[in-house]
Amino acid sequence: MSHMHEPTPEMIKDQKVYSQMGLTDDEFGMVEKILGRTPNYTETGLFSVMWSEHCSYKNSKPVLKKFPITGERVLQGPGEGAGIVDIGDEQAVVFKIESHNHPSAIEPYQGAATGVGGIIRDVFSMGARPIALLNSLRFGELSNPKVKYLFEEVVAGIAGYGNCIGIPTVGGEVQFDASYDGNPLVNAMCVGLIDHKDIQKGIASGAGNTVMYVGASTGRDGIHGATFASEELTDASDEKRPAVQVGDPFMEKLLLEACLELVHCDSLVGIQDMGAAGLTSSASEMASKAGMGLEMNLDKVPQREKGMTPYEMMLSESQERMLVVVKKGHEAEIKEITDRWGLLCKEVGVVTEDKRFRLLHKGEVVADVPVDALAEEAPVYHKPSRIPDYYIENQQIHRPIPVVEDAKEMLYTLLSQPTISSKEWVFDQYDYMVRTNTVVAPGSDAAVVRVRGTRKALAMTTDCNSRYLYLDPEVGGQIAVAEAARNIVCSGGEPLAITDCLNFGNPEKPEIFWQIEKATDGMSEACRMLNAPVIGGNVSLYNETNGVAVYPTPVVGMVGLVHDLDHVTTQAFKEEGNLIYMLGETGEDFGGSELQKYLDGQISGQAPTLNLEVEKELQNQLLTAIQDGLVESAHDLAEGGLSVALAESLIGTDFGANVRIDGDVTTDLFSETQSRFLVTIKGEHQQAFEQRTGATLIGEVTGTGVLTVMHEDETHIFDAPVQELEAAWKGAIPCLVKSKA
Repeated sequence: MSHMHEPTPEMIKDQKVYSQMGLTDDEFGMVEKILGRTPNYTETGLFSVMWSEHCSYKNSKPVLKKFPITGERVLQGPGEGAGIVDIGDEQAVVFKIESHNHPSAIEPYQGAATGVGGIIRDVFSMGARPIALLNSLRFGELSNPKVKYLFEEVVAGIAGYGNCIGIPTVGGEVQFDASYDGNPLVNAMCVGLIDHKDIQKGIASGAGNTVMYVGASTGRDGIHGATFASEELTDASDEKRPAVQVGDPFMEKLLLEACLELVHCDSLVGIQDMGAAGLTSSASEMASKAGMGLEMNLDKVPQREKGMTPYEMMLSESQERMLVVVKKGHEAEIKEITDRWGLLCKEVGVVTEDKRFRLLHKGEVVADVPVDALAEEAPVYHKPSRIPDYYIENQQIHRPIPVVEDAKEMLYTLLSQPTISSKEWVFDQYDYMVRTNTVVAPGSDAAVVRVRGTRKALAMTTDCNSRYLYLDPEVGGQIAVAEAARNIVCSGGEPLAITDCLNFGNPEKPEIFWQIEKATDGMSEACRMLNAPVIGGNVSLYNETNGVAVYPTPVVGMVGLVHDLDHVTTQAFKEEGNLIYMLGETGEDFGGSELQKYLDGQISGQAPTLNLEVEKELQNQLLTAIQDGLVESAHDLAEGGLSVALAESLIGTDFGANVRIDGDVTTDLFSETQSRFLVTIKGEHQQAFEQRTGATLIGEVTGTGVLTVMHEDETHIFDAPVQELEAAWKGAIPCLVKSKA
């Protein structure tokens, strides 16, 4: 029954072989109890990947339960390949975000590329055509040569895969902070469109139905990828190189087109991507969801390498593979489609009634376990939680307003900080116009992609300021959701729902688990208030290198519906003479700000405060003003405050602006108070706009090409030529990447 070189069940137990696979003593005991015997090597492997945090969410399930997951537009919430939201006219939007952090840390090009490939499969396995990709990236400081290498390779990997498969990468964010020095975050999001009638589920129902394997052959790449993602990175992690999968975007393109044809077959029962934990997760989850069992003959699995063991085949995370369940007797229909697209397609198994997951290899049963035990019965842990000392200390700090000697110089300095500066070096490597539906390209608040054949469009964004989350995870979690919604609203869209990628350190450390609890509390509250349910996502824990965790980074991917293309709004100023307004009030919010980080070299104190009721009211005011045609441009105030928002609205135009402020200069220009928007309107709409919003008139757009800031008491603060602002903003990242220091 066992392979010659594989340890016997007795050895697995006595030598604790299971612990190298990531199972604890208690968990191994649970497996023995479930089976009524000691598992063999293959079975131990099945449980180890399915019960890993990456597949089972065993440490995060208790906090994920808090998320609101329903809404009148939600057609499919968490639990499938991707979530689905109704956009009217029998159409829906499908989207999901996932992480590929650990693979990208050791093999950045392939790690990022296969992250993109995997998320695309999650979307088209639902029956949807992918129309856009976004990403959210975190790296250490660009002055570090290793970080520079990771940054260049990750961006190249995303571009290489997305461009080859022909799906535009339309948006995203990149932030730089020392906490990510050894552990970059690479989160990829895919958005697709589907007609309601074509929605697929990953289920294996109907006893006797055939299980088919479609796509690339199975190799030894990515074995134990899910387990690798569930442990901390150390200096020894580089030895795990074989654990990183290798992607083939051309194969994926064929698989995508074939799958979109398959969904129109009446004989198709279910379809699921082979992602984390490969064949094991797709097969066992599909059977478990249907309340069925599954028997698979591994001799029939297409194999890329000689002499693969059942263990290797079941745990491989080779890319570009799908598992399909089809009504018995209709296999030829499926085969005709896959043949036409030049794809491997093999009958590998059958749906059974006994709720067992049974694997055959060379005439022997090599695994026989209850299917629900793998998919449903993973242990769930309520980890201990403790407030970190650093949080208590920061809450007691009351810092005076930072001292800025020269506001103009400081604006140039902030514009050249990598987190604020132009990301053109990044997105110029992406094909963001392929398929020609992109209405708003990267560089504004949200990307906008039109829905063909309608007047509608989808706005999409990824957001998270992890510095705020580090200082105060609950408020920071609220801000991440609120900022995403702000970006959607500024683009003329109505927020629909979010997908999230919860990137944190090791949950077994009580201070980290406290961050996870608080962040998800804050996110849940904001989702409820802003009517944006969570329709799916991903958890990525153990993001630590040599014991140091990344900042808590729960990335929010949000999609909004632009009801009419006329509502599409961008951040750039549009016309000389337009009036400039600030919607929202400014306070003294410097904790976690770009200004504080630059002046102190670190962050401290309290995160900016957020009032969700005020946030919701201002977003509604702005969105209805945009929909009624009163708004020329809109931009949310984020990192760097008002001064940076003004610069960003002028860069790339021939305009200037005259702006007046009335309070403390540093606060008015650099504070990062939340719930604020920079809006321009035509003079003729002044009365209507002021009646509908509480916005304050702060200036007008000029033709001078200079940003002039005055104080109300008539003192002149500075004149900054927009060309100089643009040079500071555009030059920073290319300059840092090129310097070989």
